[in-house]
Amino acid sequence: MTAVAAETAVEPVILDGLSAEDYHADRTSISSTGLRKLLAPGCPAQFRYDQDNPKPPKKEFDLGHAAHLMVLGEGAALEVIDFPDWKKKEAQDKRKAAYAAGKIPLLPKDHAMVQQMAAAVRQHPVAGPLFAPGSGIAERSIYWTDPATGIRCRVRPDWLKQLPGLTLCVDFKTCADANPEAVSKAIRDHGYHQQDPLYIDGIEAAGLAPDGCRFIFVFQSKTAPYLVTVRELDQQSRDIGRAKNERALRIYADCMATDTWPDWTGPVTEIPQISLPTWAAINEAEEYL
Repeated sequence: MTAVAAETAVEPVILDGLSAEDYHADRTSISSTGLRKLLAPGCPAQFRYDQDNPKPPKKEFDLGHAAHLMVLGEGAALEVIDFPDWKKKEAQDKRKAAYAAGKIPLLPKDHAMVQQMAAAVRQHPVAGPLFAPGSGIAERSIYWTDPATGIRCRVRPDWLKQLPGLTLCVDFKTCADANPEAVSKAIRDHGYHQQDPLYIDGIEAAGLAPDGCRFIFVFQSKTAPYLVTVRELDQQSRDIGRAKNERALRIYADCMATDTWPDWTGPVTEIPQISLPTWAAINEAEEYL
């Protein structure tokens, strides 16, 4: 089945082998990232502009993509560029050629780093068995229709493990710091508590989790010794994320129906008021009022 068929079908569709480029370029369904962009501090106007004017992949994501390939066994091929850094024009030209060929260019030192990161994951007592080769499927694309809004949605689990009586969706993220406090903040800052329930909903809608699905985060630090934190979201955080997804889906459905993509304010007849951040208002009121 083609990607177009997946995008326009009414029933859930599961695709293996769909490229990441085709998945992310889809305009007839919405992903978790898109839903998060519709809500504050984003807005529909910015979402639509970014959709119409896609930005090239950020080079700082290369290490994360390379680590994904090493851990999951799925993703763009690597090309090691034998230079100590990217300062010389020859190194830069080879990097551009690698990008043009759909590959991830890495310096030898960075290639060694992602190998060490993958080894740290394999040696971790929890993450290692979760990502055991052959125990799951990487980068499977799932499409389904949200029953409340009729909006076509899509998810692409990093690693899907179907076990007897249990389905696990394991999400691998590289980060600057994988300590639990930093991980909790990253979940809030990046809206990962929205990603969790949307992936669960999609996997269950596609019939891939007859006994229910559990979503597992695996965070890994990008600094030695490449420590790993494995966590499962608490139910209240998941409920908040699902409620945010529901609101974002309603916003998206309204925008699609009217082809109107408002900014943060939307249509108003009076200029709205704005206040200090809550913490600042409390502190300064205590001191000055």
